[in-house]
Amino acid sequence: MPQQASSVSSLKKKENMQNMFDAIAPSYDFLNHLLSFSIDKYWRREVVKRLPNINDLKVLDVSTGTGDMAISIAKRRTGRIVGIDISEKMLQIGAQKTKKKKLDKIISFQQADVADLPFQDNIFDACTVAFGVRNFERLEKGLSEMYRTLKPSAKVIILEFSTPEKSPFKQIYAFYSQKILPFIGKSVSKDKTAYSYLPDSVKAFPGKKEFQRLLSSVGFKEVCAQPYTFGIVTIYAGIK
Repeated sequence: MPQQASSVSSLKKKENMQNMFDAIAPSYDFLNHLLSFSIDKYWRREVVKRLPNINDLKVLDVSTGTGDMAISIAKRRTGRIVGIDISEKMLQIGAQKTKKKKLDKIISFQQADVADLPFQDNIFDACTVAFGVRNFERLEKGLSEMYRTLKPSAKVIILEFSTPEKSPFKQIYAFYSQKILPFIGKSVSKDKTAYSYLPDSVKAFPGKKEFQRLLSSVGFKEVCAQPYTFGIVTIYAGIK
């Protein structure tokens, strides 16, 4: 009985997450660039630099949203990128963007849950996640699925928000993320909860050492973490 209740609760949370991201999809790109002062573009380029240096790279981009990470990869590397997300509306916008940029032969999108990836074992050269891993309903299961689909010696690269640790930026960022960001997000997206959820989800996400331990526990080797922009974000990497 407890297992059944847990399963129902998990499905409800997943449905709520889908609904939230579907609702903010039209304003998602604009707000990402506005609220990060467009520094998010630089952070994604840093992810691309860490991709394996091989030709015809096959990349799985998890929680792709509207495809910004996939597009950043496609502009700089040769190969194929598959973007997955649970939000159908996000993926629709991503498909429109890639077609407009003439990248639709390089990037494909598929609605899927990271906890149950519809791909065979050992087929991707790299797996990326940009600002999505903290939304995984089952974090360890999602990381395990990413590991499963990667080829031996392939790489995982995860870009995620983190909490600055040094003063005074720690206090400045706390005020911005808790007061300014939700106000602007709500005003533009008209969604009451989405941009209040963001700082809460960052707080709830494991610290750097704990998340590195999780990556190691599912099998990744040479796990490392590199903070950027005073610790607002961290890039994590590991090798299968």
